[in-house]
Amino acid sequence: MPNRPPREPAGGGESDSYFSPPSPRVFAHRGLAVEAPENTMLAFLKALSVGADYLETDVHASSDGVSVVAHDETLSRVAGRPVRVDHLTMAELRRVDLGEGQGFPSLAEVLDAFPEARFNIDLKSDAAVEPTVDAILEAGAVQRVLVASFDDRRRLAALERLPGVATSASKRASSRAIAAAQLGLLPAVRRALRGVDAVQIPEKYKGVNLITPRLLSLMKAAGVEVHVWTVNDVPTMQRLLAMGVDGIVTDRADLALPLTR
Repeated sequence: MPNRPPREPAGGGESDSYFSPPSPRVFAHRGLAVEAPENTMLAFLKALSVGADYLETDVHASSDGVSVVAHDETLSRVAGRPVRVDHLTMAELRRVDLGEGQGFPSLAEVLDAFPEARFNIDLKSDAAVEPTVDAILEAGAVQRVLVASFDDRRRLAALERLPGVATSASKRASSRAIAAAQLGLLPAVRRALRGVDAVQIPEKYKGVNLITPRLLSLMKAAGVEVHVWTVNDVPTMQRLLAMGVDGIVTDRADLALPLTR
């Protein structure tokens, strides 16, 4: 599939750099965790080794106020321990056995280890906002991160200290924009998405198809990209790319990347 030309980001500033490669984009969801634990240095390295430019990840805060790369608020699923991430120090989290010799990395460590990668960072807790912003600023990584959160208050708190950074719509803003798009109301779509660069949504929600030609057309007219999560089968990837989505968030970056070249 031929690449489309670069779009004009809604946020401007540093977000221009984030979106400078032409779409469609493949976001390696928590890295490439086929043979590596998710959200670890190894998973990110494997994603980059197959050609991924974008790494999707999540952050919480450790008990000593460090931005830690982790999706869940507890260790139950990934390490079999019913302990909260924010009840452990960063040093303790690094020692947790996640498999394949991996522990939890800090965001600062990840940004430093992969200086050419672009990151889609989902703020999973209020406590993660300040240390995440600090890590981004200290790494000089504003131009290569996108800040996301379902919670708009949390997202905006980060953006206050990261002017011009790329960002995606919160759950509330996305819902408003989708509802307006379903009615064909471009002005309302633009209002709902003012100041954001992307809408990141599932293909379906409660059995209803969200990704339609009308939605894609109106989102494009509003100047935002549409990234669909989490898509792991090739036929669905092909269908969505043919419809014109700007990005695929996937656990299988190794399968998705060849479809965009």
